Amino acid sequence: MSGRPLPCDAAELGTLFLFEKLSPEQLDRLCREGRVEEFEPGDVYREGEPATCFFVLLEGTLVMSRRVGGDDVEINRSSQRGAYSGAMQAYLTGGEQARYKGSVRVTEPSRFFVLPAETFAAVLRDWFPMAVHLLEGMFFGTQNTQRTINQRERLLALGSLSAGLTHELNNPAAAAVRATSALRDRVAHMRHKLGVIAAGPYQRDALKTLVEIQERTAERVAKAPSLSPLEASDREDALTDWLDDHGLTGGWQIAPTFVQGGLDVDWLEQIAAAVDEEILPGAIGWLNYTVETELLMNEIADSTTRISHLVDAAKQYSQLDRAPYQVADVHELLDSTLMMLSGKMGSGIKVVKEYDRGAPRVPSYPGELNQVWTNLIDNAVSAMDGEGTLTVRTAHDADQLLVEFGDTGPGVPAEIRDRIFDPFFTTKPVGEGTGLGLDISWRIVVNKHHGSLQVQSVPGDTRFQVRLPLTAPDTPQESP
Repeated sequence: MSGRPLPCDAAELGTLFLFEKLSPEQLDRLCREGRVEEFEPGDVYREGEPATCFFVLLEGTLVMSRRVGGDDVEINRSSQRGAYSGAMQAYLTGGEQARYKGSVRVTEPSRFFVLPAETFAAVLRDWFPMAVHLLEGMFFGTQNTQRTINQRERLLALGSLSAGLTHELNNPAAAAVRATSALRDRVAHMRHKLGVIAAGPYQRDALKTLVEIQERTAERVAKAPSLSPLEASDREDALTDWLDDHGLTGGWQIAPTFVQGGLDVDWLEQIAAAVDEEILPGAIGWLNYTVETELLMNEIADSTTRISHLVDAAKQYSQLDRAPYQVADVHELLDSTLMMLSGKMGSGIKVVKEYDRGAPRVPSYPGELNQVWTNLIDNAVSAMDGEGTLTVRTAHDADQLLVEFGDTGPGVPAEIRDRIFDPFFTTKPVGEGTGLGLDISWRIVVNKHHGSLQVQSVPGDTRFQVRLPLTAPDTPQESP
């Protein structure tokens, strides 16, 4: 937005605290290369626009704001002559600071001294070369320090997640190894039993019947119902009685396997009717190995499927094979993070998901949102000290998506609620927290995604609420 051009008075510039130490020649140069403009109430410049000018207030009132979600939040209001804003970092080399970091508007007709960014950078380098070097060093030093801190925080989180993932992978892997060993033993017994049957006095039709019964039994195992402990116990007793009545020894050992495989007394009656009485014991033993083999293969399949799901969750969490900026399903991100952290939660934490599955996808940096979810879930779990309920809720909230993490911990005391997003502030014991998790989460949500991060807390009900805009910003943001 351009204002109405007015004459520039070098003497007036010299009365401003910013320029009071300049020589008459330097003030003349500012007037020559800069200009004075009067702005009517409204915008002077908007956040995200190219940072082309440096503004100094001569007269009037300015309001500075930053975009949070879809709103402009006022951060400063001033009528002081000499208040400055705009391309204040134009002296930096490179194009990293080429856009306004906030917005400025005026509430009454206001005059500004306006200096093009290139001129501002040139006069600083010409008049204050040592100061420029110091400022550049401070800026880039702070930026590098922040990157190092961020990387350190990410590595700490990754170490914690890796330990949990290793534990989660170890359980199904160990189960698959045990089942494979047991399966090898059962198959060996089946080969032996097959040899006994082949050497026995069985007719061709009887053997054919046994094979058919084996196939039907395997199909039945695949469709085995889920029974309550009481139902399973009653069925085991009935099967044991049936086996004892038919002269089969060790029925109490076979019955639990048959129950797990979905067999019942009616099924055994069908088998007894299909084979001769003298081969019934051999047929039952043969079917026992069949059921055990099918159950072990199911266990191996379940274990390897679990491993595959964990690997998929790790892949989804890390976003290693995806574009850094994309339109993402937040529920997929939440599920992958919850799975990655499941080992850390323990059995005392109950997880409740209240997802609005109809909510739109959001334009975002999914890998960094996963870091936010990790920090907020980790804080909630720590607050509950191993016992409580974690509620993860999503909702379509006007032009934003709400993601809420609730816990039943003791809450955030009112006296520190305003400080929890400050860098290095932590309530955890020394060595257990860096105090950077919420600070990084704030910058990812607010600065990078133009969203908001708020907390509501009373004892037994603490809620961290993340709101993300459903429309993409004009320009992608840099990493925080």
